[in-house]
Amino acid sequence: MEQHYRISTLAELWGYSTTTIREWFVDEPGCLVEHHEEACHRRSYRSMRVPQSVADRVYAEHMSR
Repeated sequence: MEQHYRISTLAELWGYSTTTIREWFVDEPGCLVEHHEEACHRRSYRSMRVPQSVADRVYAEHMSR
């Protein structure tokens, strides 16, 4: 079973904002995305979990630029 990371955890580990990290992973295959609806506030949000293998690959791509 592969470890999955929250966007906030990767942002803290790598020293980037959560917005930047979210942009890096928004269209990456393999990431788990949950859509949540808040009925009382009439808005939705999503939470993402990133597998270690995907995180390693994307991080290496961005560091090699």
